[in-house]
Amino acid sequence: MNVHNMMEDLVTAEVNALYDQVKQAGSPWLTCDCKNCRLDTVSYVLNRIPPKYVVSGRGVTHSNEIFADHQLIADISAVAMDGIRIISSTKRPFHTLPREECEVHHEENPSYNFPTFTGTILDGNTFEPISGAKILLKLDGKPVDMVDMTWANPTQTFQSTKGAFTFWAKSIPASKAGDSFKFEFEIEIEVDGYEKSYHYFEVPIISDGFTKTELNTACSVRIRDIVLFKREIFEEDEKKEKTKK
Repeated sequence: MNVHNMMEDLVTAEVNALYDQVKQAGSPWLTCDCKNCRLDTVSYVLNRIPPKYVVSGRGVTHSNEIFADHQLIADISAVAMDGIRIISSTKRPFHTLPREECEVHHEENPSYNFPTFTGTILDGNTFEPISGAKILLKLDGKPVDMVDMTWANPTQTFQSTKGAFTFWAKSIPASKAGDSFKFEFEIEIEVDGYEKSYHYFEVPIISDGFTKTELNTACSVRIRDIVLFKREIFEEDEKKEKTKK
């Protein structure tokens, strides 16, 4: 059984049409219309509209009314234009690379395939999310390679993502499928005004006979919230300790 979101077709077509129109009009704010920027915009729109799922041909037939909904098309166009402007002003570093360099390549070799690692950085006093934190994932004391150019290490937290961060580590070769190994990861966190922090976690992995190329968000390791304290709090505590002595 294949489940398909009909909105993907509609949004992709509308985003491409708008990019072509804006480019043809010579709009000065459009800095790039490469495939990566277009896909970023498609994702931006799909995250902001309700999905419409179908399974069978009958479902596709009934979905024809979606493509005839002029108000829906207008709403998608409005969101898409917002997305194009945002993507044009905040492009990611890899956006000019060929798409094949931004994708995970399938290999028929035994591999330890990692789930995504997710977590949140919080203020230790207010328990509010912290933006602007630099998070580095390490294994054996070295930065971990990510699956492709679309994943950053170190990564950063933003206000829009409420202090959350995500990693997807590149697969590591195994001698054969079915092997088990426990990987010990280290997270290093730095943010202005806060004490530098380190966090450690273990992930047991059983090797597969191939390298996984599809992201499965249902298979994810949730790292417990990482709490940071401002430097002045530590300084006050140190002064109190000295006073006691």
